[in-house]
Amino acid sequence: MFELDQSLKANIDSVFAEQQCYSLRLRTSTCEQRLAALSNFERVFKASFDKIYKAAAEDFSKPESEVDTGEILSVLSELKHVRKNLKRWMKPISVRATAAMLGTQSKILSEPKGVTLIISPWNYPFNLSFGPMIWSIAAGNTVILKPSEMTPAMSAVIEDIIKQAFDPKQVCVFQGDASVSGYLTAKAFNHIYFTGSPAIGRLVMAAAAKNLASVTLELGGKSPVVIDQTADLDKAAKSICFGKFANNGQTCIAPDYIYVHSNVRDDFICAMKKAIEKLYGESSTISNNPDYCRVVNNLHFQRVKSLLDDAVEEGASVLMGGQTIEDQCFIAPTLMANINPDSDIMHQEIFGPLLPIFEFLDIGTVIGEINNNPKPLALYVFSSDDRLVNKVINETSAGDSAINATVIHVLHQNLPFGGVNNSGMGKSGGIWGFQAFSHQRSVVKDKLGLSAMLSPPYTAKVKRLIKSALKFLS
Repeated sequence: MFELDQSLKANIDSVFAEQQCYSLRLRTSTCEQRLAALSNFERVFKASFDKIYKAAAEDFSKPESEVDTGEILSVLSELKHVRKNLKRWMKPISVRATAAMLGTQSKILSEPKGVTLIISPWNYPFNLSFGPMIWSIAAGNTVILKPSEMTPAMSAVIEDIIKQAFDPKQVCVFQGDASVSGYLTAKAFNHIYFTGSPAIGRLVMAAAAKNLASVTLELGGKSPVVIDQTADLDKAAKSICFGKFANNGQTCIAPDYIYVHSNVRDDFICAMKKAIEKLYGESSTISNNPDYCRVVNNLHFQRVKSLLDDAVEEGASVLMGGQTIEDQCFIAPTLMANINPDSDIMHQEIFGPLLPIFEFLDIGTVIGEINNNPKPLALYVFSSDDRLVNKVINETSAGDSAINATVIHVLHQNLPFGGVNNSGMGKSGGIWGFQAFSHQRSVVKDKLGLSAMLSPPYTAKVKRLIKSALKFLS
């Protein structure tokens, strides 16, 4: 079905079989052994910073500071969090007996799922490869990692780090295009962790279903922002600009479009223009700003530019930006208004630096429009009115939300992160990442043998006991 080199197929099959055997040994691995593996990875990772910076600049001109905050900091923070908490996470959880289970002792064990597959995306390659890998190793699994072919320099560094830090029987990297992903997902993994688009997520889930493998899907979608007339507009503009235009808008939880109250619409747009200029400079000079990332490649440049062109052809106004330079894969931070709801930009996740702005008077209409679309990965509200905030949160559904801020929730390791339905399946981050790669196994120990008293033969005495139990429990 997949046109792969026979030697690559054989290598994948060999590593997969070796990891299946090794995963059985890891079932009894201790907290210290798992942390030792992660410490070895951390040592190699820290020694590779210069390679990471160079590769990120080569693949899409990502500035060093964005690599620090969006890639390296996240990985180091997760390592520190796991190191601090893993022993507690691994402990069996004792459970009180219910009335029907008197005379028993029960506990919940977090056991490794086994052989796991991680398919990571191109927008944050290190963060979204190594984060899930850390959780999987912490949970006691083996890992096969498939990084994106869209960022070849960064994927090469990922492979180099893994080869230095791990034996292939524990963690191994396979490079390649969608045919490699297809061959991998057809194998009987115990868990698959995929980050990418909803369209590809459906294919991954369908492949996993054939082997009844569990999945975590970190997808995306069109994450809306609601700004009412009580919001701090300067704060909102600064937060939205950072969340939207960092990494050139190529962030799964980036604001995708905005609803702003009509009474503050003009003031908000003015605040947005000032915020963009403060972050990146005037429109005429942003293309020379080394702090502003680029679209990952020409294919995605053409995709984002076509969304811009189609919206303009459908009557949209460009309020700021709109400049493009094809040979640099450059698209300026762009504010747009008067968007035709039927434009392509309102039916695709933008994943680029285009920001449609709509105005509203009735919050009920906004809630209705949000609910008419697939559930987003994130929803943001800027307001000083707690009643309005609660109304929006309670009457909509989204993977996660932030109030008077954007994107920061992904950094909170005591909160679960993930989508819902079209925007994803399963949660990750901190203990939720550990649990995603663990099987929660219930164990019951019968001490007094009360259940045997209710089994056949159903004598008059047994029947009376059963009736008494029913009466006691009802």
